[in-house]
Amino acid sequence: MKGTLNTQFIKRVIFLLLAYVIVQLLVSTNIINEYLQATLVTICINIILAVSLNLITGFTGQFSLGHAGFMSIGAYTCAIITMRMSTLAGFVIGTLSGAVMAALVGFIVGLPTLRLRGDYLAIATLGMSEIIRIVFINLDSITNGAAGLNGIPRFVNWPWLYLFVVGTIVLIRNFLKSSHGRACIAIREDEIAAEAMGINTTKYKVLAFIIGAFCAGIAGALYSSYFYYIKPDLFGFLKSVDILVIVVLGGLGSISGSVLAAVLLALVSTYFQSFPEIRMILYSLILIIIMIFRPQGLLGSKEISFAVFNRVNKLFAFRKGEK
Repeated sequence: MKGTLNTQFIKRVIFLLLAYVIVQLLVSTNIINEYLQATLVTICINIILAVSLNLITGFTGQFSLGHAGFMSIGAYTCAIITMRMSTLAGFVIGTLSGAVMAALVGFIVGLPTLRLRGDYLAIATLGMSEIIRIVFINLDSITNGAAGLNGIPRFVNWPWLYLFVVGTIVLIRNFLKSSHGRACIAIREDEIAAEAMGINTTKYKVLAFIIGAFCAGIAGALYSSYFYYIKPDLFGFLKSVDILVIVVLGGLGSISGSVLAAVLLALVSTYFQSFPEIRMILYSLILIIIMIFRPQGLLGSKEISFAVFNRVNKLFAFRKGEK
């Protein structure tokens, strides 16, 4: 059993290293040009946002529409720090500060609002996100108001993106495998039964909310450091809906599904940019078709693992033996 676990771990490490090296080579040789790099950055940021929101919505069962608000906190915090400290150390401090600030706001907001359920919680988190946006609009001396911040130093590249994407997935995956994660899943399945079993439901809902907000803050910091320019309207209600669409499309309760959906939607959106007049119509139509024929999402609550590839290999080997 221990040998099997070690083998799986080694396979994962090799896969992660290969993925990093291949993309880095493509970037270095300019096969992935500036335009494709922007798409790659969008995919990575959306993966972080979707996986962290899935922890709140898919695994803990709390319908949140405030993720864009946490993203904006990370974006503005990192941007303000890096504009005053234009060094790599400033970027690291700004990113971590943005994540911590988002987590702190998540705790302050989550403690009272997570006593609500369903639609009431969605409305409360949406209101929180709008409050954060209005605050940034009115802090003219710090955030430059509705005009936003321009000329933010760029420090984000593929190594940083890969580090934070893998770090987010590993953090949330390990959390879900711990006793805390199992408590969150129990709350999703039946909150009353979880309370009867002695689980402090408010504690674990707030904990999931804090971790999700922390990761959203990192995504916001990466966004501001790559795209040079941010303004409050970029983090409005529609941004929260975009993240929720990725989570639902990939499958509530599936980390692999969130990753797959983030990649798929980014590629579809990029392809449809050639048809600006009907881009959003086609994009929406694809989502409607998928939800009609696959309402549980692309992967449902399942995960992609190396065991799947092993079964496929065995199936092909068996068929060759038959022939």
